[in-house]
Amino acid sequence: MPSLRELLDVATEAAYLGGRRTLAYFGADVQVETKGDSTPVTRADREAETIIRDYIGRYFPSHTIIGEEHGEQKGDADYRWIIDPIDGTKTFIHGVPFYGVLIGLEIKGEPSVGAVYLPAFDEMLAAANGLGCSWNGRPAHVSKVDNLAEATLLTTSVTSAMKRSDGYEQLVAKTKLQRTWGDCYGYVLVATGRAEIMLDPAMNPWDCAPMLPILREAGGHFTTWAGEATIWGADGMATNAALHQEVLAILATEQRKI
Repeated sequence: MPSLRELLDVATEAAYLGGRRTLAYFGADVQVETKGDSTPVTRADREAETIIRDYIGRYFPSHTIIGEEHGEQKGDADYRWIIDPIDGTKTFIHGVPFYGVLIGLEIKGEPSVGAVYLPAFDEMLAAANGLGCSWNGRPAHVSKVDNLAEATLLTTSVTSAMKRSDGYEQLVAKTKLQRTWGDCYGYVLVATGRAEIMLDPAMNPWDCAPMLPILREAGGHFTTWAGEATIWGADGMATNAALHQEVLAILATEQRKI
């Protein structure tokens, strides 16, 4: 049975290798295809996921692997790796560096290991339950801001957030700074204390697989907008510890379906 440290080492190295592959196409005139769900995909997405799968499989060939681009490879259900080779493909296509490689591992259904690599910045954020959260090898912690008036609010899509809940507009009115540094980059900013709130009005498990252990080990929270600590919800949010309950209460004022 592998240790959490061994699993974390494989996750971070796999994320790094997949991310370096994406840089071969970043800023280039890469061909874009449209998938059945109307989202874009590129050669970079598919090649990075293949590299990640191969690396994980070299060490843990019996484990289950789920990837956004190549589906599920069934194996030992106690160990389930979940991969997003490029989180923020639209961002990547436009040559903007706020995209990342996401790898999460569930152990017996519990999100236990997470790695986010930002290739264009060469930043690695990684955590495992009980081992803390590291940012380029240094301890990572959420901010201690305890007043919304001093907080930075992030979201992937302002339009979708406004449609999802009236609470988003209330948060805009109450916070100091609002930006769309979204997708995985927003969660990295919260986990490293550079922002306090990140909201995603729509979520897939591969979009957030590493976030729960990362935010928890950094001293913050990753939940749905209803406060459920899961990566399988319809939406997602991250906050520091001090503001979590207040943000949840505001988001609960009125929620709509997108």
